[in-house]
Amino acid sequence: MARIFGCTKTTFTLANHPYTYLPPGLRNFLTEVGHIAAFAGNFFRHVFYPPFEFRELLHQCYEVGNRSFVLVSLTGFIMGLVLSLQIRPTMIEFGAVSYMPSMIGIAIVREIGPVLTALICAGKIGSGMGAELGSMRVTEQIDAMEVSGTNPFKFLVVTRILATTLMLPLLVLMSDTISLAGSFLVEHFKGEVSFTLYFTEVFNSLAFSDLVPATTKSFFFGFVIALVGCYKGYTSDQGTAGVGRAANTAVVIASILVFLVDFWAVLVADIFYDL
Repeated sequence: MARIFGCTKTTFTLANHPYTYLPPGLRNFLTEVGHIAAFAGNFFRHVFYPPFEFRELLHQCYEVGNRSFVLVSLTGFIMGLVLSLQIRPTMIEFGAVSYMPSMIGIAIVREIGPVLTALICAGKIGSGMGAELGSMRVTEQIDAMEVSGTNPFKFLVVTRILATTLMLPLLVLMSDTISLAGSFLVEHFKGEVSFTLYFTEVFNSLAFSDLVPATTKSFFFGFVIALVGCYKGYTSDQGTAGVGRAANTAVVIASILVFLVDFWAVLVADIFYDL
């Protein structure tokens, strides 16, 4: 028996197994997917059993939410400005400039806001968790926690994944609001649209069915970002080079998973719309 992510698994030989005949790249990919799945399974095994690290969870919520506030706000504001500046000339050409608030509101709330915020958080939060936990792994701080009787997986991993899962939807809502504010400024100075008229058109174009899928997939975005970041850091090795590699690969994998989750979320939502 061997230990992996705090769980036991049975080791066996792969001689003459079909798995060994796969191309090395595909074999490594499948191995990585299996390890991440095992890491996620270990998270679900730990999250429902005491002790619950509420103090550390609140601390991680502060780290994830408050520390990302400025970056997400600035990105959302610029996104709203640029989106309106880019689309407005085309809408004027087709005589549909009056639809600008509705179109911008739907685009930001449904898709652009959640995905862009998740990608920004993948770069900031995912890489930060990978580097932090990787440093703790190579400096043997995680091993010291195990010796002292603390469950490092529950204290370090579970709290970070929960905090990111809970805080990312709030960051998305904040980014959507600031993006719409940036778009309003363009419409106000370019088309002399009032604040009341702009946001009345935005809210009239949005329905409850627009908010639910966008908010729901934001939880999954937060989960996969933190899961990959914690996995790459918690299993880091090879010294300081491994820490840098963990932070870099965490961003890449988390960004890809964000797009995959977004695709499946849009697909499922489209099925429900057709019912």
